[in-house]
Amino acid sequence: MAKGYWIGRVDVQDLDRYMDYVKANAAPFAEYGARFIVRGGDFETVEGTSRSRNVVIEFPSYQAARDCYGSDGYQAAKKFRDDVAICDLIIVEGYDD
Repeated sequence: MAKGYWIGRVDVQDLDRYMDYVKANAAPFAEYGARFIVRGGDFETVEGTSRSRNVVIEFPSYQAARDCYGSDGYQAAKKFRDDVAICDLIIVEGYDD
């Protein structure tokens, strides 16, 4: 079964309030088996556009990635982020050879 991934690009406008989102998302991420592959860090934009922060989160399956996003726990956490950050987020199925 192919893993699932969240790929996010984020511009944080209020870091203190954004940390409330980070604290709140820990429980749903643990519940759905999320593992951070990329969480911030240095980067170079070589094509297109970027945001100030990049995140890649791995889930045990594509369905788990989708279920986590739709869960009550994550949606409650997301409310902390909505007013303090601009986020582009996709959920993608990994390659399973």
